[in-house]
Parts: sequence; C-alpha cells; structure tokens
Amino acid sequence: MSTPLKDARILLGVTGSIACYKAADLASKLHQAGSLVDVILTGSAERFITPMTFQSVTGRRAYTDTDLWGGQGHVLHIGLAKDADLLAIAPITANTIAKLSHGIADNLLSLTALAASCPFLIAPAMDGGMYSHPATQANIKILEQRRVVVAGPAQGHLASGQAGMGRMLEPEDILGNLRRILARGGALDGRKLVVSAGPTREPFDPVRFISNHSSGKQGFALAQAGLDLGAQVTLISGPVDLQPPHGTHTVNVQTAAEMLQAVMSSLPDCDALVMAAAVGDFSPAGYSDGKIKKGSPESEIRLKNTPDILGEVAKYKDRCHRPLVTVGFAAETQDLLANARGKLAAKKLDLIVANDITTEGAGFKVDTNDVLLVYPDGTSQDLPLMSKAEVAQTVMLRIVDLLGNQAD
Repeated sequence: MSTPLKDARILLGVTGSIACYKAADLASKLHQAGSLVDVILTGSAERFITPMTFQSVTGRRAYTDTDLWGGQGHVLHIGLAKDADLLAIAPITANTIAKLSHGIADNLLSLTALAASCPFLIAPAMDGGMYSHPATQANIKILEQRRVVVAGPAQGHLASGQAGMGRMLEPEDILGNLRRILARGGALDGRKLVVSAGPTREPFDPVRFISNHSSGKQGFALAQAGLDLGAQVTLISGPVDLQPPHGTHTVNVQTAAEMLQAVMSSLPDCDALVMAAAVGDFSPAGYSDGKIKKGSPESEIRLKNTPDILGEVAKYKDRCHRPLVTVGFAAETQDLLANARGKLAAKKLDLIVANDITTEGAGFKVDTNDVLLVYPDGTSQDLPLMSKAEVAQTVMLRIVDLLGNQAD
C-alpha cells in the first residue's frame, strides 16, 4: 500500500533535549512506514541518546558532528540536504531555533538545514518559560515567515517538574504532520472533500439509544486517503473510538438529524462527498425525560424514519451543482448488486460502494473489506478482500477520475 511516507527520504535532526527518546520512536515509525530516514545528532543530543539507537531502528547510518570533519566533510551537508524530501528537527531546542532563524551554521545539523531547499518542520521541546520568552517567540515567527512548519509544542509535564507549554508533540502527531506535508501537490490538491463515518445514535431516554455496529474504520480510512492525495478533508463522524487522521477538520455528531445538518452545511464548497457513515434508518418516535422502566406503558418503543441524507444531498445538487461527485455506501445482507443499483439511481450517485456484511472479513469492526463498486452506466467492479485502507485508496482514485471527468 502506498502512502506519502513510503520511499520518502526523511532527514531527521535531533538536538539536546530529554525528548530525544521520542525522536527514536519517531524514527522507528517513519522506518516502519517505508521512509528512508537519515538522522543527524548534535553534540548535545549525543549526551541524551546514541547514534547506534537510531541506526538500530532505521537500518541506516546516523551522523554526528564528527562526520563533518571526515574525509567527505566538506560536502556531506550538501549531499544530505540535496537528497532529502523533507527535513524535520524533533526535538528542536531554543538554541537551535535561534541559530536557524539567524542563519548560524556551526554544526552539521545547522549547516545541512541552511543548505536544504525541501519542506522543513520543527517540533520544539523546552521549558515553558524558555518557549514563551520574547526572543524564542520572535525567532519562531522568523522561521514561520520562511514557511517552516512549527509542530507544537504541547501543554504538559516538563523536565523541570513544572507543567506548561513546551512539551514536544507525540511521535504519532509529528508523523501525521510529516505525512500531510508530503501529500502537498497530490491528485486532490486544492479539492475539498467531505467524508462521513461511523454510526448514529438515536436516544429514547437519558440512558439508552438505538444504534448499529459501525466502527468508523472505513470512513476514517477514506479521510486519510483523501489527505494523502492532498485534499482538504472535513470528517463528519458519529460516536467512535478512533483518532481522526491528522489534518482533518472533524465534526462530531450523534444523531441522524445532526449528521444531516453537518453534511448540508458542508456542501456549498464541497467537491466530493463520500457518505460512508452507517446512518440509522429509524429513530424513536418519542423521547422520555426519565429512564423507561421495564413493563411500563412507555416500554413499547415506536419508531419513525430518520432523515434521508443522500436524498437531501441529491436535491441540493440539482439546485446548486455541489458536490461535483457524490459517493454512497451500501451495507447489505442480500441481493447486493440489485440493492446497490437501486440506491445508486434513487440517490443520483456517481458511485456506490457496496458490501455484504455477512461475508467473512467484511463489514463492521474488522480491518478488511470486500466491496463491489457500482457505476451509473451499469458497470461494476468486484474488488478482492483487502484492508480498509486499500479500499479507501481505490475509492479515492476513482474520485480523482470522476472529478477529472467533471472538469472536462
């Protein structure tokens, strides 16, 4: 499976901070994602962590200031800078921020940073007072004006024993930032994508509700796949136990009515809508302010239909010509193709992704899916069992094609 991180040449700078242990985790995660990671440690960083640690998790040599004066020292920083797709310094101290903002190049890392023309990210780590100091803030502003991405810092416990702003972001968050930077210029760059995900919940008293088994995994994978192609992504999610992909604008909802409102609000500038949410078909006809007791007259729950979100989207699209592309999902237990084609026509979709949730390895909660892509011209494509991330990438590439046809 391809992502922006796969085969990317990442130059990771590490400066002297107790957060160096997080840098080793970040280097490991980048390597696991398929990146080629070269690490440069400053002399201060070597007091906290060794080059061997990074070489062990990346399978590649880690560089120090000693290498600057070796046989190839006069060109080492140029070669490292030239080959990099992205330069990240994590952690970066107030001292190195000050050096970079004023063009001081007195070690291998700062020399390489001065020579680099690739995208550049820094993840500050320092005591709260150092971070908030006017000099540090002024230096960060200079770097931001040079289009350096500043990731963090976060609020939390600091090495001084105090709590405040200055804690380095967690490796997963930095990884998300790097992935988003590398996605710039992708096939959906400049496009606005809306993805719905997860279940809805329809309460009938203060403690209980009607819902379904949707985990949100497929919808979240679609949001990540859109980000990986450079799109601006709004993720409208029902209640799930998942962390939204870094870079999404996330709108959390509970009921089908709330999801309808969120979806319709997102349509005016939407290029593509992917309705992957498992929106409940029914909601209680009434709501009890108190818990309904077993055997009480209220224990017979009457149901009503929930709003038809894709139906409303179709009406809006007829009037306003947005979204340009609409993709629906159909989770079925029988007559998969016939039901998918019926929904495709009724909701005026450009593509429907259908799956039989009774199939082993498909449907809710699992990490794989077995889907059928159905198009308005009557054609269909049966995809083999694959991960939900791979399904998401396949669907997103179809959306690229559909948007291209719209542009024509």
